[in-house]
Amino acid sequence: MLKVILASKSKVRKEILNNNNIQCSVEPANIDEDSIKISLTKEGAFPEIISKNLAELKANKISQKKNGEIVIGADSVIDLNGKIISKPSSREEAMEILKKLNGKKHHLISSVCISKNGSMIWNYTDKAELIMKQMNDKELKSYLSKIKDEDLYAYNVYQIEGIGKNLFSKINGDKNTIMGLPVKKIKEYLNNIK
Repeated sequence: MLKVILASKSKVRKEILNNNNIQCSVEPANIDEDSIKISLTKEGAFPEIISKNLAELKANKISQKKNGEIVIGADSVIDLNGKIISKPSSREEAMEILKKLNGKKHHLISSVCISKNGSMIWNYTDKAELIMKQMNDKELKSYLSKIKDEDLYAYNVYQIEGIGKNLFSKINGDKNTIMGLPVKKIKEYLNNIK
């Protein structure tokens, strides 16, 4: 079984790796994602670039301290018409995000970066397309009331593996990508470097 370090505190990402026979220890990178997103957005970076840069920063930061070990960094962003929607910091903000997505198509972009000795050795970005059902405020409030705070602030406004899937009329893309880790490509890469 392969052993890697996951530079993320996401329980879902750890679970995806474990379910795919990739044993991982967890060491969150704790980078200031919001200021990086703001800076890159001001420079005109596309959501895919922002997601990739954040994944790379996380992986490289931990990999500098862990000589010779394989470190996986990952990041996911919601892209609504070229604008990034970040995780909510309050329930009011979560409601605003749901209203923005309501009845519309958006993309969820997940990037993964593998680093060794402080440098990226591989990366991959995948995109899924989701169309949210048209819902009224009462339905949106009812949905939000079922989401725990820790899940809301950690995983954004929906978790596709839970009741979040009920928000959508159409989902095109890999479920693991939507959950934050395109594991199929990671496995392909890791199997080649064994």
